[in-house]
Amino acid sequence: MKENKRVRGMAAKFAIYLALLALMAFFSMMSSGFLSISNIMNILRQVAVNGISAAGMTFVMLTGGIDISVGAVMGLSGIGAASLMVAGVHPVIACLIMLLAGLLVGLINGFFVNEVKIPPMIVTLSTLSIARGLAFIISGGLPVSRFPHSFTILGQGRIGYVPIPVIVMALCFALGWFVLEKTSFGRHVYGIGSNREAARLSGIPVRKVMFKVYGISGMMAAFAGIVLLSRVNSGQPSAGETYELNIIAAIVMGGVSTTGGEGRIINVLVGLVFMGVLLNGMMMMNVPAFYQRVVKGVVLLIAISYDRMSQKRADSIV
Repeated sequence: MKENKRVRGMAAKFAIYLALLALMAFFSMMSSGFLSISNIMNILRQVAVNGISAAGMTFVMLTGGIDISVGAVMGLSGIGAASLMVAGVHPVIACLIMLLAGLLVGLINGFFVNEVKIPPMIVTLSTLSIARGLAFIISGGLPVSRFPHSFTILGQGRIGYVPIPVIVMALCFALGWFVLEKTSFGRHVYGIGSNREAARLSGIPVRKVMFKVYGISGMMAAFAGIVLLSRVNSGQPSAGETYELNIIAAIVMGGVSTTGGEGRIINVLVGLVFMGVLLNGMMMMNVPAFYQRVVKGVVLLIAISYDRMSQKRADSIV
């Protein structure tokens, strides 16, 4: 009995790694150029923007919450930074202003979740609509461009063969890993996700932690939007649309429980690469875009179903 439980636990722990290897093996057989260095770097570059935001949203989901406003915050931060730079504001100052704007959106989410007690899904759906509307109001529904060329280094530059956005993503995950695994704040995040009331009774400042995790998610989404702006070299009010689906899918695929308290941020990175490999492989096989959307939805549904079944088995054992 104990041996079976240990085997199931190991299988669950490494499931995403095995799934990634199987998916890569499949696409490498379907396309000879899939495993080339250039294509691997392309996959990592494609997932970098989502990865930066996913590193922030992981904190929220570990507490049992969710933030579906991240895609809209990306669009708002991108169009805001672009508009400020066009108006003559220095790129660094423009980016800092929009990072603060993303932090503010996150704190607003935290306020309504913690103080008004509105479910996170409803709160972040509302701020999604607000942020997206503001992006269109600021830009008048039109693209914004013609900002300093040096700004594009963040999204288009390389260090050797490695794109700078990939390095930025790796640093975000490394910092996230350190905070979650090596600090008291990280332990508080896991504690709240495991049992919020028990965490409160044990002295964890639940309200402060919840404000912080939503603030982190909002600020990281804004940072992702700035990197996306630098990459495409044009501010689009619709930038980041549906990105939240890929981010949530990657986090759940990485083993973060939808009920909170369980999962590791390093596995989120693997889940992110899995989604990137899936989309890249389908594009190389010339799968139509609308079929790709169906596949993404199916993968997300399977991942959430697996998480829920695993939770039920754990509860039954307890």
